[in-house]
Parts: sequence; structure tokens; C-alpha cells
Amino acid sequence: MKDDNCIFCKLANGDIPTTTIFEDGDFRVIPDAGPASFGHLLIIPKEHAKDLTELPEETAEKVLPLAARLGRAAKKGLGCDGFNVVVNTGEAAGQTVMHFHTHLIPRYAGGEKIVAWKPGKLEPEKARELAEKLIAEL
Repeated sequence: MKDDNCIFCKLANGDIPTTTIFEDGDFRVIPDAGPASFGHLLIIPKEHAKDLTELPEETAEKVLPLAARLGRAAKKGLGCDGFNVVVNTGEAAGQTVMHFHTHLIPRYAGGEKIVAWKPGKLEPEKARELAEKLIAEL
């Protein structure tokens, strides 16, 4: 299903012209208009799903293989040293367009740290609490 009011539905389905890096029956891959690094791409499904929690499994199972293919192309074609594959789900996680999409962000040696955090510590009692809360929802 497509959402007529969704800009990513329009981009993914060619209603808004854009540079296309890759396209098949399920996805369109385009450069991010506000890139975190040179070569930052968006993998956008043609069918609308608000976020990862609503993405059909048959679409989800195709995302990582496509990201791997694009990552290999970025390493070879752009000379990047690595890449991040990022999915933001919900506004609190940084999602600004409510249409599931995946960022592929090339990383270059000596470049800015884009996706990073300071590791914390998980105490055993907190790990048990975490497990109890999540297992109950699965």
C-alpha cells in the first residue's frame, strides 16, 4: 500500500524526480539530501510502512542483503573504509520521515564520528529485569 501524503512513497515510486542509485520492484535507493558523509544513501521501500515495527517480514528480509550490496559498491566505488547501516524507529530515535527507510552511511578513515556512543555497564540485576520485560512481550 502507498500513502498519497508520504514524501518517501512519492520518492520511492518516482512521483518526485530524484537521482536513483538502484531500483527494483521493492526498493528505490537515492542519495540522502542532507548527507552525513559523501555517499550517504537511503534505501526506501516502495510500499509504505511507518517504521521497522510495521515493516512486512518479506520486505525486511531483503533490506540487509541490499545494504550489503550497496556497502560493497561504496567501498569499491567511493573508496570508503567502512559504512554504517542505520534504521531510526520513532521520533525519539531520530526518525523524521514516518516511512521506514534505511541509511547507508559511508565512513572514511579519519572522518567525523557519526554513529558512536560511550559504552555503559549493565549490572546482572538490570540484565534480568531487562530480560523479564522483553521476554514477556515476545
